[in-house]
Amino acid sequence: MQSICAFVTAANRLLFAIAAAIIFAVVPMLLYEVVARYVFDAPTVWAMEASTLVFGPHFMLAGPYLLHMRGHVAVDILSEKAADVPRKALEIFAFLVVAIFAAVFAKVSWPLAVNAWELGETSFSAWNPPVWWMKFIVPLAFVMLLAQALVEIVNVARAPSDEEAL
Repeated sequence: MQSICAFVTAANRLLFAIAAAIIFAVVPMLLYEVVARYVFDAPTVWAMEASTLVFGPHFMLAGPYLLHMRGHVAVDILSEKAADVPRKALEIFAFLVVAIFAAVFAKVSWPLAVNAWELGETSFSAWNPPVWWMKFIVPLAFVMLLAQALVEIVNVARAPSDEEAL
């Protein structure tokens, strides 16, 4: 079980690193667009849309590892003041809610991604790039979020209580 948990977290860490690297593609695209538009008065048809298409996966792929790092906003007013066992129960409940949310969205987004691939979906803009590939990032990100939430439930349940640590 521990090796599965380590594998899921490592996979999410890799996706997080990829998501962090994606930003290095967005900045030059937007810089190019700004210079082309305001210096040369020649705006592009692709730069804004391309940066949006790249920026979406940036957020989606970073989410599961941020869950592991506790990087998301958390309302921990109750759990912060709770004793060890109730605090663990509240944390497990919160991760369970995340897991259910991720499972529902993964299930709902998969047919949409498959449909987009089958149709060869494009953005229908002046540039009109294919967008079907990006639709597969959504169920992937939610499956990885589900897996990480389950790993966090295992980690919280396995962590020694305050009394056991003494």
